[in-house]
Amino acid sequence: MLLKSQEHLSVLKVIIITALLIIFTSSLSVSTDVDDSLAYIWPLPAQFTSGNDTLSVDPALYLSVSGKGSGSKIVKEAFERYKAIIFEHEVEGVNSHSVFNNFRKRRSWGFDIGTLKIVVHSDNEDLQLGVDESYTLLVAKNEGLSIIGEATIETFSQLCSFDYDTKSVLVYKAPWYIQDKPRFAFRGLLIDTSRHYLPVDVIKQIIESMSYAKLNVLHWHIIDEQSFPLEVPTYPNLWKGAYSKWERYTVEDAHEIVGFAKMRGINVMAEVDVPGHAESWGAGYPNLWPSPSCREPLDVSKNFTFEVISGILSDLRKIFPFELFHLGGDEVNTDCWSSTPHVKKWLRDHKMTAKEAYQYFVLTAQKIAISKNWTPVNWEETFNSFASNLNPRTVVHNWLGGGVCPKAVAKGFRCIYSNQGFWYLDHLDVPWDEVYTAEPLEGISDPSNQELVLGGEVCMWGETADTSDIHQTIWPRAAAAAERLWSRREAISSGNITLTALPRLHYFRCLLNRRGVQAAPVLNKYAREPPIGPGSCYVQ
Repeated sequence: MLLKSQEHLSVLKVIIITALLIIFTSSLSVSTDVDDSLAYIWPLPAQFTSGNDTLSVDPALYLSVSGKGSGSKIVKEAFERYKAIIFEHEVEGVNSHSVFNNFRKRRSWGFDIGTLKIVVHSDNEDLQLGVDESYTLLVAKNEGLSIIGEATIETFSQLCSFDYDTKSVLVYKAPWYIQDKPRFAFRGLLIDTSRHYLPVDVIKQIIESMSYAKLNVLHWHIIDEQSFPLEVPTYPNLWKGAYSKWERYTVEDAHEIVGFAKMRGINVMAEVDVPGHAESWGAGYPNLWPSPSCREPLDVSKNFTFEVISGILSDLRKIFPFELFHLGGDEVNTDCWSSTPHVKKWLRDHKMTAKEAYQYFVLTAQKIAISKNWTPVNWEETFNSFASNLNPRTVVHNWLGGGVCPKAVAKGFRCIYSNQGFWYLDHLDVPWDEVYTAEPLEGISDPSNQELVLGGEVCMWGETADTSDIHQTIWPRAAAAAERLWSRREAISSGNITLTALPRLHYFRCLLNRRGVQAAPVLNKYAREPPIGPGSCYVQ
């Protein structure tokens, strides 16, 4: 196996790739209806070919790392993680303790693949938006196994298939030659831990599953009007707004989540939604409310409000290294400001309408974020209300419907696509094919404007999702968006997707199940419903 990558890629540039290529071989003999003409790869690579050879993989697979980044902990941990996936049926590596060992038809000759040779040219493990995720992979007979970059540890794990007859790991359809790169730099999933608390281990499980689909940004909507679960050392009473003392995240928890994601090539974009969606803040600091009976938006008239925002962002900057920070700004009803006497007086003294105060609040929050070396992301209402006054660095996050990204990029803003009609996963009646065909570049034909669309994000809002059902609500529909964000538009937008994409999505859903992810059947009328009757995973 040979992977060629640009010589100056950091390990993390390459680890994103790792997370990433999902290859199913048609050797998985689970259905007589498998279409052998399809490549069971999800997301579909930019270019690839395969052959007819079969290679064997040594269960004692060895890792050899060289290059400037040869001491990379990320590479070594990834190898151990994926080795466990590849050889999940092995006991002590070679089934030596199995009571049935003597009855097995195990191969008695040598293995074709025994060593992963990885060359890491850089010891820089920084992870930011836009790192080079392109790679070239060759897996051929009598080639040895050599990889430049850690990327193909994941790729290789998906090329491997356990053969139940010989009880050994094989690579079918070799030689594989793959040239691949993502279509968009930002491929996200939002989780909402205010509407329902998600334990740290559940968040880690979600992150792990994201890596299988090449999603590379976890948008963590941490707090909202219902609860404030995060510890903020500078303002320690804020998390009095949590549902209970057990439904909280310490700063150590948040740091652990960010580190866990980094090891899998995933950035974490935190969100602190202001000035609306913030009633929970006042449980610890009631002065943040305009009044006890009028609790949001946050009080625009007090310096204390912006001092708290600055304190929160200063504390979070120590935890979240990603360059983007989400400031919300959506669904702001300013009636509370207009009806509260001291705020009303402040508006009058500053010659502002309530709408102008909304703009003032958003722009002030942006200045605070930028002062801490963050690029602000805001929901589209800010653009729709005062585009000409937004900071030019603003990333506009579309959600209300189509047509916003074309308007945003035409004015020079960058944009993230999350049209709620297709990519809001809490909308349980949206079928996989509508998720799949939603197009972030719809209505944008100018190449320079297309470059301003960072990518897109599926949103798992938490009103009706908690630990009991979140995985099957996310998956497999999030995978449909993931292929849209990774694969070439031309390759996945032509032909009958029921024939070209659906069989592969069935396979991907089953891969998630095999890896312990509770992905729901693909063809449910409503997402996250159980199967309607007996049947194979591959046709539900």
